[in-house]
Amino acid sequence: MGLGSLASKVVRPTSTSRILLTSQNPGNLLLRTIVSKPELRKPEGAAAQAQPEPPPADLPPRTPVAGARVHFPNPDDAIEVFVDGYPVKIPKGMTVLQACEVAGVDIPRFCYHSRLSIAGNCRMCLVEVEKSPKPVASCAMPALPGMKIKTDTPVAKKAREGVMEFLLMNHPLDCPICDQGGECDLQDQSMAFGSDRGRFTEMKRSVVDKNLGPLVKTVMTRCIQCTRCVRFATEVAGVQDLGMLGRGSGEEIGTYVEKLMTSELSGNVIDICPVGALTSKPFAFKARNWELKGTETIDVTDAVGSNIRIDSRGPEVMRIVPRLNEDINEEWISDKTRFCYDGLKRQRLNDPMIRGPDGRFKAVSWRDALAVVADIAHQVKPEEIVGISGKLSDAESMMALKDFLNKMGSNNVWCEGIGVNTSADLRPGYLMNTSIAGLEKADVFLLVGTQPRVEAAMVNARIQKTVRANQAKVGYVGPATDFNYDHQHLGTGPQTLLELAEGRHPFFSTISNAKNPVIIVGAGVFEREDKDAIFSAVQTIARNGKVVRPDWNGLNVLLLHAAQAAALDLGLVPQSENSIESAKFVYLMGADDINIDKIPDDAFVVYQGHHGDRSVYRANVILPAAAFSEKEGTYENTEGCTQQTLPAVPTVGDARDDWKIIRALSEVAGIQLPYDTVGAIRTRIRTVAPNLVHMDEREPASFPPTLKPDSTGKMSMTPFETTVENFYMTDSITRASKIMAQCSAMLLKK
Repeated sequence: MGLGSLASKVVRPTSTSRILLTSQNPGNLLLRTIVSKPELRKPEGAAAQAQPEPPPADLPPRTPVAGARVHFPNPDDAIEVFVDGYPVKIPKGMTVLQACEVAGVDIPRFCYHSRLSIAGNCRMCLVEVEKSPKPVASCAMPALPGMKIKTDTPVAKKAREGVMEFLLMNHPLDCPICDQGGECDLQDQSMAFGSDRGRFTEMKRSVVDKNLGPLVKTVMTRCIQCTRCVRFATEVAGVQDLGMLGRGSGEEIGTYVEKLMTSELSGNVIDICPVGALTSKPFAFKARNWELKGTETIDVTDAVGSNIRIDSRGPEVMRIVPRLNEDINEEWISDKTRFCYDGLKRQRLNDPMIRGPDGRFKAVSWRDALAVVADIAHQVKPEEIVGISGKLSDAESMMALKDFLNKMGSNNVWCEGIGVNTSADLRPGYLMNTSIAGLEKADVFLLVGTQPRVEAAMVNARIQKTVRANQAKVGYVGPATDFNYDHQHLGTGPQTLLELAEGRHPFFSTISNAKNPVIIVGAGVFEREDKDAIFSAVQTIARNGKVVRPDWNGLNVLLLHAAQAAALDLGLVPQSENSIESAKFVYLMGADDINIDKIPDDAFVVYQGHHGDRSVYRANVILPAAAFSEKEGTYENTEGCTQQTLPAVPTVGDARDDWKIIRALSEVAGIQLPYDTVGAIRTRIRTVAPNLVHMDEREPASFPPTLKPDSTGKMSMTPFETTVENFYMTDSITRASKIMAQCSAMLLKK
């Protein structure tokens, strides 16, 4: 066949085309032929034809997105769907988006969040489903048996490009000055799934910024109306602060009435906002995320032990963000945890100091300071020596302090926040036995003398989640306080407990009829003189209401400070009430919340700590120590899970780790402690409390709390008191923080 005939065959239109041309163009004029690919004329059909057959069963399994695991409550309910031809087994009720994640396909999304309700309003997650006339929103579509899902077809790509073009239509070109730059979902997804051009030429709309308080910075022109922050505030934080106003292009997120966001979890909207509309106000314009070094550690501002990542640049902590831990804090943290970091660089103690005859402090060398302390310690009687560890002390330093004072002949060593003769014999008497995650199985809560919203915000978030999901009932005994869920205020003092113990109170029937009842006692009860009688009454309620069973332990104590659980495990409990009044040598290891007035005027006071807080004013010698962000230390949280902090930044000035200071002091005093390394001191801890060396493990209590004999002491009818007066300032770090001071001034105004 010649080249001419080949060319004529290529140029000559087919018969169908010829009929169309002649019918539309009766004059048979020369027309420009438009060649169209079959997949562009009907992409659905073309995609279906191009779709390969399902792969054979012996293909290696794909890795689910972000290590997602599938749990089948009932194996019979498993259904099979095909994602891009790959078969996946999932439980009934899962959405198409979740099925794609299990199959290892990451679907773009803005409004969908695994811990919030489904809104389905950003339309970025569109995929093609066989036999569906249009692309479907995968986040809101339940997966059905045998469903064939296609995520990579021309239809799905075109749909995503269209959605992205609409989202960017009104989005400002702020990326160079936006704090979200580098960790922005909109940047990443417009790069991966967007088109290379936009067709919008009109003026972009703009929105007035809202004032949400000292923590969250708003640039509402950047908002894409995904409503994540609205759903978070309502469903997780339990406050109705944010909402959607207006319609069409006038739609915006706001507070309706000008007000601040008052939740103790408000900082989490910074993490869940997919764009730069809500960012951190204290961190604004400070650093880009690629300049920061992340250190995975834990929080010590309360007893929950939330998992965090400290982002630092050089010697400075720049910000704190949460880490995922399903058992403790999920992926949220409290505002105190997130924003107290500026306290780590204010009011710090740099050098060892001795108070001179004129009352002024003078910086000296470590050798001189330790020599003075050791000399005075040998001049007093052993029973006149007292040691008190603070709220933020780690297990290693408390062990060293106890060993040092014991070698000096004194057993007057305790941790602040633990009352006189508190029983530390049985671990279930001071731990959260249900576990934090276990609270989600409860259907009735009885809170005794505790306000979890300010004492442990992450435990409160679990209770709020349970109340919302299971319609759990909450009864509360204590002073009037502000809860973010429905509750019954049963009374203010122990009188109500007696009525419940005797079965006379109407709420007792709610407890006894419950499937999984939970009682939470606040650690403030430890400070009361009638604590044994109160715990005895609580145990009676637990026994009569079947709160403790072989398959369920609902009797809990909610601790207040990071050091409390480890201190009780190590036996740091005060033996007598007036040991501090008769003391001549007082060793304060970060203890700032004790009553300094009780210390006799002629007593010699050593303050070892990292901040110039309350106790410094009474000290004769100051020994500078490392803060939690600068040392490796073991902490046990309120549920008995042992975790450790890791150093993120170097220590300040001439500061040292707490246990190293005590170890050096023991050598100067001539009673050298038998450990030189962290490993050696942990071996010593293992002999006292073996659970403190099993990292990231929760060691459940082995004995039921009902083993404790009933108290014969008299119960005082004094009402329970508020334990935490100011949520934002509870320890030396938060009291030194400027951001926390702003929060106290603005958010606690009544």
